[in-house]
Amino acid sequence: MNLERITLDPAVMSGKPCIRGLRVTVANVLRQLASHRTPDQILGAYPYLEPEDIDACLGYAALRVDDEELAMSAA
Repeated sequence: MNLERITLDPAVMSGKPCIRGLRVTVANVLRQLASHRTPDQILGAYPYLEPEDIDACLGYAALRVDDEELAMSAA
């Protein structure tokens, strides 16, 4: 997992986790994946991103979920 691609800078996107200091947030990429956009579609919309950036977003999300206990109702 290459989390060095994920940056936190208070001067960029209000300090939200971004990709390589760009104004593309991890949350934006994750929302697009959750909406069934493929990595190729995302890369086409953001030509300055690289496949490794999407992998880093997924890795970052996995670590964040592992760190937090989410309150979810039982099904």
